[in-house]
Amino acid sequence: MPYHATIRHESFTFANLRELLAKANEEKSGDQLASLAATSARERVAAKWALADVTLGEIVANPVVDPDRDDVSRLILDTHDNAAFGEIQSLTVGEFREFLLSERADAATLQRLHWAITPEIAAAVAKLMSNQDLVLVAAKIRNVTRCRNTLGERGVLAIRVQPNHPSDDLRGIVLSALDGLLFGCGDAVIGVNPAAESVEGVAAIEHTLQRLIETLGVPTQSCCLAHITTQLAALDRGAPIDL
Repeated sequence: MPYHATIRHESFTFANLRELLAKANEEKSGDQLASLAATSARERVAAKWALADVTLGEIVANPVVDPDRDDVSRLILDTHDNAAFGEIQSLTVGEFREFLLSERADAATLQRLHWAITPEIAAAVAKLMSNQDLVLVAAKIRNVTRCRNTLGERGVLAIRVQPNHPSDDLRGIVLSALDGLLFGCGDAVIGVNPAAESVEGVAAIEHTLQRLIETLGVPTQSCCLAHITTQLAALDRGAPIDL
């Protein structure tokens, strides 16, 4: 189903919901490399304009990823809370944004709607929100999580340190991590995006971060964001996988 919008006498057409969501996104190099991005700021505004009028029911009825070919999409649909969704399914994305920003959307209400809001709905409404909007809505939700330390308590700000290195040099990673820790950061996680995708490299990074955390007694956890299969293989070889 195509979507249409007109901005200053210029008409735009988006072939389907997938294209509409992609072109309503803020400018990102990854979208551009994948040929998904809007070609101009005006087209991006037109996509946001059209997206604001799409109902939440329409988004759920038209999965962006085919659930018959993707297990994650199938799981999302199978666990979707249709009863709670009945409260919001007739809202447009624009109306849902206004609802989230209103006092009606308190912590209890958002908790009740938790399993009614699919990732596509969350992504759609986020594309219509400013950073201030996102902070305001997120502040209503309290998610306390625990690994080596506890995060999510009220009044606590946790920060990630990301000591990437272009060649995954372990000394460079440690120096960058120490630099971040000296600024009081890193209590959320010390997380590395590895330059190479190898089990040996991921295991070496995880062991290095483990030694750093234990030697300094840092109340944090580590993460090496390789592909999940690579991380599992490193875990099988004894790598200390936190997250």
